[in-house]
Amino acid sequence: MNLIKVSKKLSYLLRHCTDPLYIDLKGGWADVNQIITVLKSKYSETDLKVLEKIVDNDEKGRYSFNSDHTKIRANQGHSIPDVIIEMEQPDPPELLYHGTATRFLPTILEEGLKPMTRQYVHISADPETATEIGMRHGKPVVLEIRAKEFTADGHRLYRSSNGVWLAKEVPIKYISVMEM
Repeated sequence: MNLIKVSKKLSYLLRHCTDPLYIDLKGGWADVNQIITVLKSKYSETDLKVLEKIVDNDEKGRYSFNSDHTKIRANQGHSIPDVIIEMEQPDPPELLYHGTATRFLPTILEEGLKPMTRQYVHISADPETATEIGMRHGKPVVLEIRAKEFTADGHRLYRSSNGVWLAKEVPIKYISVMEM
């Protein structure tokens, strides 16, 4: 069984699939048995142990179970409107980072960071992670976000359970291009 393919389908079901809607909008939880049934239609060997292996081995911590493993959710990255995931709002460090491709830079420097098809802009705690993310989209560029100033001005920053920082948007006044 190809766990990467199963994981990609799981990601789709928990973050992007709206027809039918598999997740509860309050908390983002999906019934494990229902998800297994859907996955089995394409990956017949899928069971709870397969899901547990995906969750346990996902290096980015994309997924989590509830305490009795009857529900599963994606920790962030939803494009489904109105999904509410409980997140922390800790004091951020001075700087956070956003990785993107250089081809998007002119628009970002004009409009700021916007979530596009997702609910939130994803922000990294370190420039190395942001660089890796930027490389997925082309020639990378890393943006520094003055996070302390951003929140001091009344904007909200959240941190998901897997450590990704999230904002509804980031105006250009808080963004600088990091020299690489």
